Amino acid sequence: MNRAEFLKTLSKARAAAPAPPPGGLEPYTGPWTSREAIHLLRRATFGVRPADVSTFISLGMNNAVNSLLDNSADPIPAPPLNVYSTPQEPDPTTPFGQTWVNSSVVAQIPPQYYIARTNSLKAWWTGNIVHQKLTLTEKMTLFWFNHFPVEADTVILAQVTYDYYKLMRSNALGNFKNLVKLVSVHPAMLFYLNGQYNSKNAPDENYARELQELFTIGKGPDAQWTEDDVKAAARILTGFRINPLVNPVSYYFDFNQHDLGVKRFSAFYGNKSITGKFGPAGEQELDELITMLTDHIETARHLVRKLYQFFVYYEITPEAETQVIRPLADQFKASGYDIKKILETLFKSAHFYDMLSVGCVIKSPLDFNAGFCREFSIAFPPAAQAQNLYFAWGMITLAAAYQGLNLADPPLVSGWQAWYQSPQFHQIWINADTLANRNSTVEALCSSRGLEYNGVTLRLDPIQFASALPEPENAVQLVRDSVAILYNYSISDTAIQFLKSNLVAGLPNDSYWTDIWFEYKANPSDPALKNTVTVRLNALYKEILSQAEYHLS
Repeated sequence: MNRAEFLKTLSKARAAAPAPPPGGLEPYTGPWTSREAIHLLRRATFGVRPADVSTFISLGMNNAVNSLLDNSADPIPAPPLNVYSTPQEPDPTTPFGQTWVNSSVVAQIPPQYYIARTNSLKAWWTGNIVHQKLTLTEKMTLFWFNHFPVEADTVILAQVTYDYYKLMRSNALGNFKNLVKLVSVHPAMLFYLNGQYNSKNAPDENYARELQELFTIGKGPDAQWTEDDVKAAARILTGFRINPLVNPVSYYFDFNQHDLGVKRFSAFYGNKSITGKFGPAGEQELDELITMLTDHIETARHLVRKLYQFFVYYEITPEAETQVIRPLADQFKASGYDIKKILETLFKSAHFYDMLSVGCVIKSPLDFNAGFCREFSIAFPPAAQAQNLYFAWGMITLAAAYQGLNLADPPLVSGWQAWYQSPQFHQIWINADTLANRNSTVEALCSSRGLEYNGVTLRLDPIQFASALPEPENAVQLVRDSVAILYNYSISDTAIQFLKSNLVAGLPNDSYWTDIWFEYKANPSDPALKNTVTVRLNALYKEILSQAEYHLS
């Protein structure tokens, strides 16, 4: 299906079935089948494997959601490595194969290694996504990096961006108020939005504006903060500086550059005044500012709307605002901004599992590329071959970047447009270039040549995927079960027969596929038999992955 037909079909479907779906935050009590389990896995993780579906069905809805929210056994992986330097031009701070994250940011390194470190960080982050555990951690890390964005290519120092990633990941399911405080003083944000230059004699309003417009209150119809509120917040934020002489790079508070005057806010904030404080106590004004912002219900509503658009649907109808957003925001605020609690409510709600919530958004490039890596158990080089492993992760990173999501480098301070820009929203992910890139990536992975870079090749493992299904020897059932996992969407018998034709092309009838499959299973080490099965399965899965339905989540 070409792009025009794809978007036309999608638009017709949404027009025929008003979105988002009915229902509210009452607990979901309907059936718990593969349809619901796949929907939850798709939204909460990247890619769905047959074994994951079986696990989640056996857990039941409540325990499945609880397991996603339990990140206690999901620590941050070992840090990214130097896989870029050469014997002719070594990294003077970091031996090849060792991590660069602890090296001093003021040490001189070859200029090209600044970019190389950032690239290795991006590849490593992609690796974390591809090899994720079944928790919300990686999806929420991406959410927060999109909500509090910095651009790695602007920050330049990969050590600082790495530490910022760690901040997002370690607080992914924690407390929002605490996260706002940590972000506000983090060197990556201080540099990105000029906070380090904000002083009493020359207040810089950049971060003060985005703190209210993007990160807390938002700019909805009830967000009535004023320009004077921006100026007052900027005065509170004076004096925060970057200290590059410690590791990790940190901030310090220069009270000599802090505005000591009273900061007065508008009626929107109840005419709040924050009194200037002398010396190191001036830093406490930031806590008062964050308390003022989070005491306002609009902060909770803004965050809940963004979570809704990220995990459920991009359009918020008046019914969804009344039945989902506002009560969930009330809960969020009452909980003291406990992120895990509101996600639990959302993922256990009737609203989340309504039919119209399923398969209604276009996958992000990371959901698409990391997704098929996980679904088809793509084999990556072992950790002992670090450079090859980073090349492999880098191929997936680049594929996602060419398709519109350059990891760690959102294009704007608002994040990636597909998660906020009306009216296109998720349709931004698809254009003539990005769709062609998606299809060419799938074609390469489903071919004998694979996806190759610097001698490292990635290929789908269609046999492993098919073997995890109930009846891989039955051609029709194999297609039905594959589509059930990969689409989570019912297709017509005509479409099933069309997809099956790619598997049994040239065979007299379907029973020949059964014979081929059983013969291979009896002799799995026979290269000719393995090749025969692989070629036929690749033809099937190339067609399945090229259809419009696979682009939907």
